[in-house]
Amino acid sequence: QVAEWLARPFDDFFGSTGTAHCAAAGRSRRQQQRAPSPGAESSKAAAPPRKRTKPCAKPGRRRSQPREELPWVERYRPETQNDLAVQKKKIEEVETWLKKHIFQRQPKQGGSLLLLTGPPGCGKTATLQILARDLGLQVQEWTNPLSLDFTKEDLRNMFGHDSNFHTFPSQAQAALFQDFLLRANKYNKLQMLGESSESDKKLILIEDIPNQFYRDPGSLHEILRSFVRTSRCPLVFIISDNFSGDSNQRSLFPPEIVEELCIFSISFKPIAPTNMMKVLNRIAAAEASMSREKNYALDRASVELLCRGCSGDIRSAINSLQFSSMKGCSLEKEFWSKKKKSSTIKCEEARVSKVRKKSKCDTLEYQEIQAIGGKDASIFLFHALGKIIYCKREAVSEAECPQLPAHLSEHHRDSLLIQPEDIVEKSHMSGSMFNLYLHQNYVDFFSDIDDVVRASEYLSTADVLCSNWSTHLVMESYSASVATRGVIHSNTSRAFAHQQGGMGFRPLHKPQWFLINKKYQENCIAAKSLFSSFCLPPECLQTELLPYLAMLANPMRNQAQIAFIQDVGRLPLKRHFGR
Repeated sequence: QVAEWLARPFDDFFGSTGTAHCAAAGRSRRQQQRAPSPGAESSKAAAPPRKRTKPCAKPGRRRSQPREELPWVERYRPETQNDLAVQKKKIEEVETWLKKHIFQRQPKQGGSLLLLTGPPGCGKTATLQILARDLGLQVQEWTNPLSLDFTKEDLRNMFGHDSNFHTFPSQAQAALFQDFLLRANKYNKLQMLGESSESDKKLILIEDIPNQFYRDPGSLHEILRSFVRTSRCPLVFIISDNFSGDSNQRSLFPPEIVEELCIFSISFKPIAPTNMMKVLNRIAAAEASMSREKNYALDRASVELLCRGCSGDIRSAINSLQFSSMKGCSLEKEFWSKKKKSSTIKCEEARVSKVRKKSKCDTLEYQEIQAIGGKDASIFLFHALGKIIYCKREAVSEAECPQLPAHLSEHHRDSLLIQPEDIVEKSHMSGSMFNLYLHQNYVDFFSDIDDVVRASEYLSTADVLCSNWSTHLVMESYSASVATRGVIHSNTSRAFAHQQGGMGFRPLHKPQWFLINKKYQENCIAAKSLFSSFCLPPECLQTELLPYLAMLANPMRNQAQIAFIQDVGRLPLKRHFGR
């Protein structure tokens, strides 16, 4: 019964071209041996053959797809360095590294590693492929393999009543990855008649990293150590950044591994709006000259709005341009016209100074990102901190802004050009973590000690809001709002639009809390292991017991305990000034 119950859904899942059910096949054989019936003959005739059918030349049609049917991202793929929208400095850095580690490589020099990072769609892969083509390099790229030996019988055996749920019958990706690096490094391509040995230069490209390495980065590090010792060609990793707190680069390539293996890192930035506008205008002009009856030509304002919504991702911008230019999409055409009309009306209604009118239009255009291909607007952390600390404002007339009473006049401020809650949200960080960075850096931008006192009180209130763990998730957004608006309001040197006071430009720093918390965790582990005989929690050991032990002269303690007591129990001010 279990076999019959399992057979139906899995056969439906894999289609009707597979083998017959296990139980049904057994019964049909027994029935055929006893007495063959016309029903059985008809079912036997209706059963499809076991041999797999070929997919009707669809792949061939896909290979020979005409240029007109290709997506614009493929049709207008950059062919030369001039076609790239990447910064020229980044292209030169990659080219210099390739020339140094391929053409100027010493005979006994080991393998070299290059790490290209940056947000999606910033031209990392295109830059490497074009430079490899210009330098005559052969690119061998790794792609994560699919399990081709997995059949319906394997699935049925896995979920059967006597199964122990073993893993899929496929080789581990880590082993295949290691084998790929070994073969790519060991064997050269066949040298044809008339080809020079210079064409044998190659590099290995890794963009699709096996998932196992994210769970166990140590296995990747061992493979890379072996590669550096024995390799004869460079290895290039391409990792796309994300704006959330976790970073693939930090987990796969920590600083100690980067230093040990001499990994050279080049970080790409999002495509600049001016470069993206040039590419989109060139594509739009080419399409308008080729097929005017199919595509709808967007004006400059629409292309600028589309550019702004793609957050520096040129791949997304080209896809959005193609979809928005389709002439059959009347809804999209109406959407663009309504958007431009509404933004124009809103700008005309704002009868104020020219400066404010321009900022109003910019704010409306920024908020009304297009629905087609629009990405979530993201702001890098230090950019978001700068928006909060520098807190730009716009002048407001007395008629538009109600006046405060006389006893509250000291709290009068001009309107902000930003919404602090939106800035925190677009930084893709938790409210408490953003408060941590703000607390580390806000003092350097204040010139009055009374302003610092008020700002520290707001930060303390924000910390209290998140002190209860049961309401932490609910109160975190309120805490970030109190901290950011409190710091902005407390800085009286930037209370009005005409004031640009404060301390000027200051570099932003990572919170010292990370280093202190790491040291605290290490001290807890050391205290628990060195003084395990006292059976006390690590906090009690460091705050109650060790200060007393530091005052005693007990010869029973070993050298490790004495060193730890001197560090934690005595709090030496000479070594840690200011503690």
